Amino acid sequence: MRQKGKVYPYTADFKSILIENGRIIDPSTNRDEIGSIAIANGKIVAVGTIPADFSAEKTIDANGNWIVPGLCDLNVHLREPGREDKETIETGTAAAAAGGFTAIAAMPDTDPITDSQAKIRYICYRSEKSPTKVYPLGAVTVRLEGEELAPFGEMTDAGARGVAGAGKPIAHTGMLKHAMNYAKNFDLTYFAHCEDTLLSGKGAMNESSLSSWMGLPGSPSIAEDIDVARSIAVAEYTGGKLHITHVSTKGAVDQIRFAKARGINVTAETAPHYFTYTENDLEGYIANRKLNPPLRGESDRAAIIEALVDGTLDAIASDHSPHTIEDKSGEFDHCRNGASGLETSLAASITALVNPGHLSPIELIRKLSTVPCAILGVEGGSLAIGSSADVAIIDPEQVWNVDTMQFYSKGRNSAFAGENLTGEVQFTILNGQIVFER
Repeated sequence: MRQKGKVYPYTADFKSILIENGRIIDPSTNRDEIGSIAIANGKIVAVGTIPADFSAEKTIDANGNWIVPGLCDLNVHLREPGREDKETIETGTAAAAAGGFTAIAAMPDTDPITDSQAKIRYICYRSEKSPTKVYPLGAVTVRLEGEELAPFGEMTDAGARGVAGAGKPIAHTGMLKHAMNYAKNFDLTYFAHCEDTLLSGKGAMNESSLSSWMGLPGSPSIAEDIDVARSIAVAEYTGGKLHITHVSTKGAVDQIRFAKARGINVTAETAPHYFTYTENDLEGYIANRKLNPPLRGESDRAAIIEALVDGTLDAIASDHSPHTIEDKSGEFDHCRNGASGLETSLAASITALVNPGHLSPIELIRKLSTVPCAILGVEGGSLAIGSSADVAIIDPEQVWNVDTMQFYSKGRNSAFAGENLTGEVQFTILNGQIVFER
């Protein structure tokens, strides 16, 4: 049976660590070579060749492994406060550390909604000793109802790194314009869930001949495409910073590519299930693959991969959405949307993108670490000397079977449950402290 490993709380217990003989992959410096890394006092102090007088309290032999900057996930639903039955900050950050993540952006769809200074401060306080840095995103509107802007300034002062709709797009375009104008005052990025809910309705899967055959209500791809176009237009008009989450359609990709060519300040992410699976993988009514947006057609999946290759899609995020067993039980069209993804995101990406040759290892790590940190505007994504020692050590050849009962996350609802994936995190190091080891 695969070793689950052990997660440790962060205590700022700095030790000198020598990581030897690994493949150093650092997109921030375009370094891809065999070498060693020295860590002291929470910082990277040497890369490549290590000074003879460096004394390590712990030495890790990384032979055959990648040494990469700690990963950063832009789209995580931690559920706390309010839905601790689904996930807590403790279990969610443990899952993140086990997945190689040293930073995550926490979506505001908690209960109550994270729409005030006090709620941002609560999340920051609760995550102080977490094995992963937690950067809260504030709700873009009060209670995510789309009618009144949340207090961006107060939330920023408390530690918010952006504002988000978290599954509830702003329906009123005038309010969207106000939100993006207001966010500019605090240099905040708006994380947009793009969906025309009047079109998507109660769709349980992608609208197609297959949805008709399966007898399920469909959500058409244009529900995403139309709202992506609207959001881009507002971003162009206001000059605000727009980040489009979990892109799933070819139409959305085409619009993002065109927007970037025009110089609009837009970035975008996708998730591993959208470049791995299609709607055909729902046959058998697999509830753990019921997502929002839904799995699309093969042409969409191919377009997502192409967009990752050419840079149209900047980042890969897990869209970690843990649910209880009850939420994922019963009739397919009544199950909740979402999949638990922090512990499979890296391996699924290596399996679907690196192994077939779509992305090189350094290109993948750029989308999982360096660029996400830049989008959030936080430290990380680099192994340069002087950088915070946020590091993941990965065995890129290890094949393992996804057994959700071995997850640190409370969410057993993995889209990859039962699958064999390649690539396994061996160590995660946060600010120079080992927080996960297998």
